[in-house]
Amino acid sequence: MKKTITALAPLVLGLMAAPSFAQQVNAYCSTNQSWCEMAATEFTKATGVKVVQTHLGTGEALARLKAEASNPKTDIWWGGTGDPFLAAAEQGLLEPYRPAYLKDLYDWSVRQYDMSGNMVGGFYTSFIGIGYNEEVLTKAKLPVPKCWADLADPKYKGHVEMANPGSSGGAYTIVAGLVQQMGEDKAFDYMKKLHKNITQYTKSSQAQAKNVARGEATIGISFLFGFEEERQAGFKAVKSFAPCEGTSYEVGGIALIKGSRNGDNAKKFYDWLMGPVGQGIGAKANSLQNPANKTFKQDAKIPTMDGVKLINYDFKKYGASTERKRILEKWEKEVNSLPR
Repeated sequence: MKKTITALAPLVLGLMAAPSFAQQVNAYCSTNQSWCEMAATEFTKATGVKVVQTHLGTGEALARLKAEASNPKTDIWWGGTGDPFLAAAEQGLLEPYRPAYLKDLYDWSVRQYDMSGNMVGGFYTSFIGIGYNEEVLTKAKLPVPKCWADLADPKYKGHVEMANPGSSGGAYTIVAGLVQQMGEDKAFDYMKKLHKNITQYTKSSQAQAKNVARGEATIGISFLFGFEEERQAGFKAVKSFAPCEGTSYEVGGIALIKGSRNGDNAKKFYDWLMGPVGQGIGAKANSLQNPANKTFKQDAKIPTMDGVKLINYDFKKYGASTERKRILEKWEKEVNSLPR
């Protein structure tokens, strides 16, 4: 018996030393896939908690949460533009959580907690920009655009790409931003003209930067950091700018799911993501949004927001589910249904 115990001792000690995957957290992640994957890996290394994660656009994630409301399949949703998060909060799909470390976060992050009844936190921020492939533009003998107005010029027909606002939170930020910036009637008149120049509406707004970098799209409308990521990855023909008239911006969301199965581990993952280590992983994964946590030095690779003319984006109004639904239905009926 003594020999048996002695023989088993190394095995028992080995099991005690190894990370335990009996604990897990289920997540939907809507930011760049590189950040999603690196964060999950590093959190598991640090805590031993396994992350079972699905990468979804924010529009898709919201639709899933609604479909799964009676039997939630996930515990935490993080990354991606905040309007769908606010819609989820309004629909009672999220769990309130107000962290103790709000003093470590920028004001724009804290405002998301305040306006959502603590159901949505501000995870990062970034602004809408226009990217283009300089080589493709030159071959097409087209001038470099500088403003929103330029993109609706017929000479850019077949050269502009953006995502579908029904599936992409980033594209909804574009549409809702134009409505606030121009007024609804003028914005929809503008989008009808722009529609004639669009090559395709992709499922996700993460596609534009990659398609511009590969020369598959001449001009893309998306978050500016994506184009900067491609330029820094070696695609030197990729250039980007903020539209001259001004532009909208996002506050990326993070939230706990109501009725989730792994609430304690979800909070651990949430707090880790909002801390300096989790926030710093964005730049390490070449996902260059501006982080919410102000207690560490921001990576120099992240594009500055200095000098960018930002509109006064009304997150509360345009994050509300009824307004979001109305805008999307109107866009589908009056813009997307038109021939190109």
